Formats: sequence, C-alpha cells, structure tokens
Amino acid sequence: MENLVDQNFWRGKRVLITGHSGFKGSWLSLWLSQYSAIISGISLPISDKNFLYNRLNTNYLNCNETFVDVRDYSKVRSAIADFCPEIIFHLAAQPIVRLSYEEPVETFTTNILGTLNILEAVRTENAKTTIINITSDKCYENKKWIWPYRENESLGGKDPYSASKACSELITHSYRNSFSENSSLFGLASARAGNVIGGGDSSNDRLVPDFLQALKLNKPITLRNPQAIRPWQFVLDPIAGYLQLAQALYSNPEKFSSAWNFGPSDEAKSVSHIVGILSELTGSKSYELEKQTQPHEELCLSLDSSKAKTLLNWRSKLDLRSGLNWTMNWHKKSIEQSDMTKFSVSQIKRFSDLD
Repeated sequence: MENLVDQNFWRGKRVLITGHSGFKGSWLSLWLSQYSAIISGISLPISDKNFLYNRLNTNYLNCNETFVDVRDYSKVRSAIADFCPEIIFHLAAQPIVRLSYEEPVETFTTNILGTLNILEAVRTENAKTTIINITSDKCYENKKWIWPYRENESLGGKDPYSASKACSELITHSYRNSFSENSSLFGLASARAGNVIGGGDSSNDRLVPDFLQALKLNKPITLRNPQAIRPWQFVLDPIAGYLQLAQALYSNPEKFSSAWNFGPSDEAKSVSHIVGILSELTGSKSYELEKQTQPHEELCLSLDSSKAKTLLNWRSKLDLRSGLNWTMNWHKKSIEQSDMTKFSVSQIKRFSDLD
C-alpha cells in the first residue's frame, strides 16, 4: 500500500491541535513532529489522565502549548491569533459516553462551545485556515439496523455525548454553508472514526484500558454489554485518514469540505469478541457481567468508509487482531519502563511502511 501521508507537505506547516495532550492528540502530535511540522497545542492543564502524553518526551514534540479551556472564547481566539495556524485539527472534547450521563452540562458545553469557539475565532481573525473537526461515529441517529452508516445519514443521539457530537457536526455544517464565501475558512471538514484502540489509552470506561486494569489486578473484566457491536480500529489508521484529508482539503477546499468516515476494514465486532482476543494474547481470565443497571448505550454501530476509500484512496492498514497486538506490545514496553517516545515513533514508522 502506498504511503499517502506526504512528509514533504507537512514540513514547515503551522498546525494547531486542540486536545493535543489527549490520546489521539498525542499520537497526532508525535506523527507530525516526525514530519517537521510547526505544532501548537491547546488543552486543559496536564494531569494524570494524560497518560500517553506523560510517557512521551514532550521536548521531542517541539510543541508550543497553551493550557486553556476551549469553552473560553477570548483565550481560544488569542491563541489562534498568536499562532496563525495554516491547519487546525480540533480534537478537544469530553469523549466518554457514560461520563456524559454524570456530567451532561460539561459534555454539551465542551463539545458544542469548543467547536463553535474554534470556528468563530478563525472566522473573525480572517486568516485562511484549513480546519478538520474530529467528531465521532456516534454522531449518527442510531436506527438499530445492521448496515454501516454513511456520511449522508441523519444525525442524532440519545445519550448526551452522542447528541453533543451531532450538534458539533451541525455547527460545522452551518459554518461551512454560511461563511464559505468571503470567509477565512479556507476548508472545513469533519471526520468520524470508530472505537479507537492503541498504546497509551488509559481512559476509564474504555474496553482495552479496563481490560488492562483487570489484568493488573488478576481479575476478570466486568462488562456492561458483551454483545454490543462497534467498529474497532487501531489509532494510527484514523489519524492517517485525518492527515490525508487535511492534505486534500488544503489543496482543494471546494471538493473536500464535507463529512468523512474513517472506519476499520474489518466488520464491526462485539465487545466479547475483543475480550476473547485479548484473553488469548495475555492468557488472562475472561469476563463477568455488570450486575447494576446501566445507562442506555446503543447495541450496534458500524461505519461505511467508501467515500474516503474512493476519493482519498485511504485504507485501514491494520486488521483487528494486529491492532490489538500492537496495543499490547506498547503496553508491555510501558511496563518495562522503556523509552516510550522511541517505541511510539517506531510504531508510526512501521505503520507508515506497511504495504
């Protein structure tokens, strides 16, 4: 497979990443640092939640950091005005479904106002900027069918997280259509990935981190819904899609300013299927069922990525088992107290070289 992420394109590009200290944000920052991009990051102050970021040598990232809440419009606008980005990846968000039931106001305000503030700051600063808003596969109105969702399906969401991501998509659509002429928005797209796995994810209420925690305690993992089906994918696959989309959007904003799915090449699989593979890889115990009543989560969700495959020539490089293997290898190296910057870079290079 040809490597379609163009190193020459990114060399010297001024790239702003909101949520740069998060799981996907850290991988994206590290990849772009390999390609000599000039990186600026916006995020909340660093905490123990930023596990991957804290395991990396941040000097190696060469990233100018601004620690502000994306809900603070004046500070967001000031950060954008000071840096003058050519490309923005907006990842800052409250990303956990179950937490959205406990903190709905924070979820809605972060995921909605954060998007609005980024777009409005760029518009009012009147600087030509390519923007990709990273949302979620859960932005679709779940119709409880077995077919993968396409970009033109209706948006919606029962839980606060899903609804907030649908709102973020609607704001993006509105700005794209309302301010496309005589606007600083040079190109504006949204990207919807599946359930991402990979080294360095330590978020609560995510399957692989929960499995690893149970493994550490020598206990079976507790599952809410073993039969829930999701589009699982290794973290570098959608990030490669974001980078390819940014390249295309920068060069031809009229053609590529729209919504894009970046899902796995494998069929969506159940939670129990993932746990089965992880149990094989680690020799661990299987799972037990959560006894308490849980808030609503959709049973089945999958993505149709035909648009990205056809127009961007993007492909998911790692199948599910390989992605889980890469994830567990990262975890083992982390336990060994290895140089995780060096090892993470080696995974990016290995991924880039895959056929």
